[in-house]
Amino acid sequence: MSMKFCMECGSRLTPQKIRSGSQATIMLSCVKCGHKKPDAELKLTNGKVIKHSPKQFVAVIDREMQELYTMPTIQVKCPRCGNNNVNVWLVQTRGSDESSTQFLRCTSCSFTFREYT
Repeated sequence: MSMKFCMECGSRLTPQKIRSGSQATIMLSCVKCGHKKPDAELKLTNGKVIKHSPKQFVAVIDREMQELYTMPTIQVKCPRCGNNNVNVWLVQTRGSDESSTQFLRCTSCSFTFREYT
């Protein structure tokens, strides 16, 4: 399905399920002005809409990926083995208006820990 735009204001149209009694139809609804129009390309199925929270998108880098890509190394003491070198990467684990979480992985024992910056 291609992206559709509102004829009134030019904003993006998003699919919205509208119930009428026991039947439901899918309409394209403007996120800005609320204009609605039916879309023949969309078909209703007995599916389930799943909404993901931002916490479900946390990227944890496994050992194989760590070896494939060069990651920055800094000198921080590992709490498990005492080694002074760790690989570091940042992930936005909370809202976009909050600071990132810094993940650190020991280059010796692969223990992964985090620091909230």
